[in-house]
Amino acid sequence: MAFRKLLGGGSGPRFAADWLVVGLGNPGEQYARTRHNIGFWVINTLAKRAKTQPKSTGSLMHIGVGELAGERAALVKPKTFMNLSGKAVAQALQWTGCDIQHTIVLYDELDLGAGALRVRAGGGHGGHNGLKSIGQAASLEFVRIRIGIGRPQANGEPTWDPEHVSAWVLGVPHGDDKKVLDEAVEIAADAVECIMTEGVEAAGSRYNRK
Repeated sequence: MAFRKLLGGGSGPRFAADWLVVGLGNPGEQYARTRHNIGFWVINTLAKRAKTQPKSTGSLMHIGVGELAGERAALVKPKTFMNLSGKAVAQALQWTGCDIQHTIVLYDELDLGAGALRVRAGGGHGGHNGLKSIGQAASLEFVRIRIGIGRPQANGEPTWDPEHVSAWVLGVPHGDDKKVLDEAVEIAADAVECIMTEGVEAAGSRYNRK
């Protein structure tokens, strides 16, 4: 296991890990099953695999540390709202001793079909408020996994109307839509483990899908 520690000696980071994995979402039970919280869903799945349970720690995050793919992984769900996610990520980087290149962020993407995945390292924020916040607080040079939730429609056509979009992302999927997203969550969790063992390019080749 390639275990990185902060320089400077002492007892090391509070939650020392090889990788930091952050799922984006909004805190609170009222948001737990919404499309916008699909990043949290992946963290919950990874936590089961790693035999850990992210616990409320401080004012900014739930965090749990366990083993994934032979690596020590810190799994984080921010307690901030989506547009302030950077505060939690900046603190998690300090607490884990990870660098931004060994940070994986999972989040929903309106402009990918439901269940589609895209894995890449670095890039812009694409107008996503969570990514904007992380970029301002830390950097945008993390690995990201976008999970498609699809764009809502009005009169049979995709819509960018703010009210429609807000209702969609904060809505709870059901039926076939929920099944597709649940399957995507498992695949996204597989992609996280692949990134750790084989790298971003291999994970993208294997798991990027329409």
